[in-house]
Amino acid sequence: MERVYVIPLRDAKKAPRTKRSPKATRVVREFIQKHMKSQDVKLDASVNETIWERGIQKIPPKIKVKATKEEDGSVLVTLAQ
Repeated sequence: MERVYVIPLRDAKKAPRTKRSPKATRVVREFIQKHMKSQDVKLDASVNETIWERGIQKIPPKIKVKATKEEDGSVLVTLAQ
């Protein structure tokens, strides 16, 4: 199963400046767990690089990702084109 999501990262903006990128990564992981019904979520390096692109303090307001659920129930999250 394959789906494309636009994940808002405004919840991560509420975190202290020096913890925003790690919080944004957790927000993406929690969003995918909730919507794809899986606890095993793997983020691609491109997603991580997009979140960290401007540093720890300046995260993007939203991110567009493609989530692919494998046969064993794990979910791979990559950056959507």
